[in-house]
Amino acid sequence: MKKFLYHDPKLLVYGFLIIFFASYGQTFFIALFNDDIKYYYSLSDGQFGLLYALATTLSSLLIINFAKMIDYIDLRIYSLLITLGLLLPCFAIYFLPSNIIFLFIIIFTLRFFGQGAMNHAGITSMTRYFGKNRGKAISVGNLGGMTGVMFLPFLIVYLSDYFSFKQIWLFCGLSLLFFIPILFYILNDQFERQEKFKNSLIEENKQWKTREVIKNKNFLIYLPISSTFSFIGTGLMFHQIFIFTQKGWTIEMLGTGFIFLGGFSIIGLIFGGPLIDILNPRKAILFILTPIFFAILILLFFDSYFFLIIYMSLYGLNLGISAPFIGSLWAELFGLESLGTVKALFHAISVLASALSPVIFGYVIDWGFGIVMISSISLLIIIIVTILPFIININE
Repeated sequence: MKKFLYHDPKLLVYGFLIIFFASYGQTFFIALFNDDIKYYYSLSDGQFGLLYALATTLSSLLIINFAKMIDYIDLRIYSLLITLGLLLPCFAIYFLPSNIIFLFIIIFTLRFFGQGAMNHAGITSMTRYFGKNRGKAISVGNLGGMTGVMFLPFLIVYLSDYFSFKQIWLFCGLSLLFFIPILFYILNDQFERQEKFKNSLIEENKQWKTREVIKNKNFLIYLPISSTFSFIGTGLMFHQIFIFTQKGWTIEMLGTGFIFLGGFSIIGLIFGGPLIDILNPRKAILFILTPIFFAILILLFFDSYFFLIIYMSLYGLNLGISAPFIGSLWAELFGLESLGTVKALFHAISVLASALSPVIFGYVIDWGFGIVMISSISLLIIIIVTILPFIININE
């Protein structure tokens, strides 16, 4: 482990920080402002869910061609572009007036550059430059995201007592501004790193095009199970305030729950990264939705504060193991040279999946069905996507 940490510590710091700041475009963070946004723009749960879904869907369609640029341009330039891209909507929330079109553009850019490009940059870099230790590297990078999950909700709840939601988003933009010089410092040796990576590639390593990946059998087999947590996890997180209210859980309990969510996410990363380095990713991926399956069962049948902690812990565990398991799977199936292209396509589909659940769950809420229907839909999807690879492999 010590040898791994000293192999390229600056790049590990890059992965940690870029994925931490990607939190600003993640659903768990945006959802902390749901009530403020709905009130400010006069939107219902379903209406805001629909707008969120449309903006996220558009970002998923456009991210494919943008994100694969990481295969062709300097990582420093790419990282600067996406950091500026995320900075702009943070400032826009503060400076722009209440207008539904402005809100759509803001949500689109948050999702495109935050959940999309920044997260993609961190995971792709960790996977590409650490060889057989890619699982551990992905885990270190995602510790940044888990740190955001653990501490940002508490910070936002605290700041909300003293500042408006628009001022808090201004602070987010300023933090990204301060991140830019740090970014260039930790990537000051990127040219040498990239040259070393190119020299390590074997000549037979296939360069995949997007249309070839889409037609590849392995991609189609493992895509549903790999993107399901994006759908279910985003839907649950986006409507977390509604769910907690229905269960009789307070906003203070939500903050405590995020501590357990973040803590178990880190546990998932710590054990998931080294584990996937020694396991067959194709087999390990089949068990990736087990924690969230049991979390939803708990959400469906139990209301006590103790089970809130169990629910958030299992959600966090699934969140933690997902990144190293899925990242290693695509590297195993398609190699490293075209990893940016492959992951850009997968990330676009995952973002699209995450766009659908807020609006679907939102209208389920508006129509009065609530937690029972949301849980039932989620459990059914998990069962189907888990048995699908078994059915396909048996038939073949």
